[in-house]
Amino acid sequence: MTTPDIAARRALGACAALMVGALTLTGCGGSANADDDGKGGAHSPKTSAARIVISAKDGSTGASINATGVRVSDGRLAGVRMTVAGSGREVPGSLSADGRSWKPKQQLERGTKYRITVTAKDAEGRTAAADSSFTTVTPANSFIGTYVPDSGATVGVGMPVSFTFDKPITDKKAVQSHITVDSSSGQQVAGHWFGDRRLDFRPREYWKAGSRVTMKIDLDGVEGAKGVHGVQEKTVSFTVGRSQVSTVDVNTQTMTVVRDGETVKSVPISAGSPQHTTYNGQMVISEKSVQTRMNGSTVGFGGEYDIPDVPHAMRLTSSGTFLHGNYWYDRGNPPFGRQGTSHGCVGLADVQGAGGATSAKWFYDNSLIGDVVIVKNSPDRTVAPDNGLNGWNMPWSAWTAGSAT
Repeated sequence: MTTPDIAARRALGACAALMVGALTLTGCGGSANADDDGKGGAHSPKTSAARIVISAKDGSTGASINATGVRVSDGRLAGVRMTVAGSGREVPGSLSADGRSWKPKQQLERGTKYRITVTAKDAEGRTAAADSSFTTVTPANSFIGTYVPDSGATVGVGMPVSFTFDKPITDKKAVQSHITVDSSSGQQVAGHWFGDRRLDFRPREYWKAGSRVTMKIDLDGVEGAKGVHGVQEKTVSFTVGRSQVSTVDVNTQTMTVVRDGETVKSVPISAGSPQHTTYNGQMVISEKSVQTRMNGSTVGFGGEYDIPDVPHAMRLTSSGTFLHGNYWYDRGNPPFGRQGTSHGCVGLADVQGAGGATSAKWFYDNSLIGDVVIVKNSPDRTVAPDNGLNGWNMPWSAWTAGSAT
């Protein structure tokens, strides 16, 4: 027969065993927060003073593809392992010099499930652990802006910063306020929205030659439309080269190239024919190709032409206006500089194969993406500001009126 005294001692012993088991689970349990705030953290004062925080909470969705990482206070990280759930593929990361933080080396993929396991040690060598399984923001719930120019590029003085977003932006102010563009020249830079997917930045006048432009993109987590958040966070810098502005005069069928205020060359051209005139206005070179195919059916001209090897082609508008070499001109036409015969492009004398010392090759070799080509005295209208990178055709007052900030 058991006495009350013995029964009581057995009951206390059972309670003590339960308490030890609970403490052990607290010390080793998985959680995105390894602290003792009563939320299931892995920290216990009796085991380790190190407190681990994984930015993406366990079980969360919509985690950042840029800012996800690990940090520890009152200790140093001893081990971090991040894997793609399901495949087990490891995600490489980098540890800070002080051993207190870790982050992936590359941007994470959208709509992907990951798992992080972490250990850390305090000053006494005691270990704390934490883990988290989470899913990053999905493509359906996020937006990205592709932009020009690229980081590290050297561009002409007319090159705007131009974003094209992959989803319509309804909160334009929120998005624009998280993109800043500054120039070492001190020029004021303003943004302008063309519709709900395109945002360009430029100064009042062309960029100052030799200046450095820095763009800071801080869109990670910014809500651009209901339930749709940005995922970009980076800094981009590019350099403005020498100033080159070339003027095409349709009346005289010539192009004059001015570099840093000095005329360096004047060459004969062939602009658009009376039936297919060339746009007037300030146009920016946005692409360069040593050779490219030009098919009239892609720009509304049916089967009027299809040339597989147009040499030294430089795009001026998104609708298909180029400044390019022309090796077929002499076939039944007077010499260059006498009349316009193109479908709206500006042609320069060239040879098939893009070789030789021709006017077209010289201009191609001496041009940068972002250089300005001005067309004047054409019977056509002025090019639309959003047809290519041609916002310079909009007065500054109208440009700033299109800003959301």
